[in-house]
Amino acid sequence: MAYVATRGGERAIEQAERLFRQDLGAIDAARVESIQKTMPYLIDRVMGEASLYSEELAALALAQTGGELSEAVLVLRAWRTTQPRIAIARPVQQDELLTQRRISAAFKDIPGGQILGPTLDYSHRVLATDVLEGKPFTPPAVDAAARPAPSRQPSLANWQRQQGLVAPVNVNAVAPEDIPDFTREPLLFPASRAHRLQSLARAETGGVLALGYSAMRGYGNAHPTVNELRLGEAEVVVRHPRGTEFSAGRVRVSQAEVTSKEKGGYLELGFAATFGWNEVKVIAAATLDLNSAEAPVGSAVHEEFYLYHTESVEASGFCIHFKLPHYVTFQSVLDAMRDAKATKAAADITPVETRQTEPAE
Repeated sequence: MAYVATRGGERAIEQAERLFRQDLGAIDAARVESIQKTMPYLIDRVMGEASLYSEELAALALAQTGGELSEAVLVLRAWRTTQPRIAIARPVQQDELLTQRRISAAFKDIPGGQILGPTLDYSHRVLATDVLEGKPFTPPAVDAAARPAPSRQPSLANWQRQQGLVAPVNVNAVAPEDIPDFTREPLLFPASRAHRLQSLARAETGGVLALGYSAMRGYGNAHPTVNELRLGEAEVVVRHPRGTEFSAGRVRVSQAEVTSKEKGGYLELGFAATFGWNEVKVIAAATLDLNSAEAPVGSAVHEEFYLYHTESVEASGFCIHFKLPHYVTFQSVLDAMRDAKATKAAADITPVETRQTEPAE
């Protein structure tokens, strides 16, 4: 593509940004705090797609961009690149998660039981219009549980391994420090599963949903069943330079395992996890992971297709760049169109036949 530099428009560009900022109004700490408190699931989505866990900074990014998600994610990713990497946390095990929601669509009676937790899955989708008439909506209090579920729940996949339904764990696990870092290393194909899962973890939710949904509807090679879905909090355990381990805090995480394929006498699992609570994303992403094996090249479930096309910053940036001046390339299109019209017009002209008039007798 050819581009033309825009000249003489510096003041106009500056004023255009001022117009945008003026519409948003002043941004202060109270506004950021309000966004953080009232939109937790939106905050989770921005943190997940930006691959940076900071509720406060995610709220600031949303306030600064007027809620434009791709811009908020870009701003937060840009800020993340300026921060040092000071430690590598210990891998999080499923049974160590402080679980708040855990369900399985594959098995009714699972070890630890089904835990519905916070969800709108079974609610009526009714808009509370009374709020607009000055009647605040106050949610009813949650009843105290007669027997609260344990905060830590066993891994369903481990239970399935004991039943001979899932293949044993590979004992040659990669050390945490040897796991490739997607934020620092380029994505190459064929991608390692570590790169694939990291890419899906921060992929754009809408894009993952669209491609995962296409696989669910039959354009993939496996229709998913949710083996286990979890929402919880994970302890971030790091090692002090002196050798002791300690918790640096907790982060909200979502994870999903889906299945339906059989390979070598075992159920094959698709997996996905991300920062924050985002059930739709991890179910769709796990579906793409499950469908990756033996996926036809060029299909929606082929890893090169879905990993490239769900990268939010690159995808939105490529789309937005079409707003930049493309005068040279478009002029070449017009020139080609005019030449084609001229050639066609010349071909359509009927040649005038010259006749010799016979002399009169």
